[in-house]
Amino acid sequence: MPQFRPIPVTDALAHELLTEYFSYRAESFPTPAGYVTTFPTNEQFEPPAGVFLVVEGEGNALGCGGIRQLDAGRFEVKHLWVRAAGRGTGLGRQLLGELERCAREWGASELVLDTNESLAAAGGLYRSSGFVSVEPYNDNPNATTWYRKALN
Repeated sequence: MPQFRPIPVTDALAHELLTEYFSYRAESFPTPAGYVTTFPTNEQFEPPAGVFLVVEGEGNALGCGGIRQLDAGRFEVKHLWVRAAGRGTGLGRQLLGELERCAREWGASELVLDTNESLAAAGGLYRSSGFVSVEPYNDNPNATTWYRKALN
């Protein structure tokens, strides 16, 4: 059973996972302009304004993800990443569910996120988890699709 552990985004393990995620995105990004990398700061992911989780199984870090508060009642899902060893096991869905649980605990009424249409599996996960497409809520140059989920 996977374990979810909050860590600072500046922790060496968080940095390792985020570097893998950003490298993967840069290599697979579909536009000539390229992927724009921005490492998060601790302030964005400190409870109760946010959290960054590492998911571990059998003593190995298998993925990460975070939420951060944008404004009253609205949290954003960021940097959801599962290493190859954890893919296809439902780990991404479990991690997303744990992030949603944290957001609800802190009084969120909605979750939002952005992604790129080239991440087909991610889009499928978000839609099957109750997220619906919305108009852009930010100007992220990496994003092509924005989602929202009401937490009633």
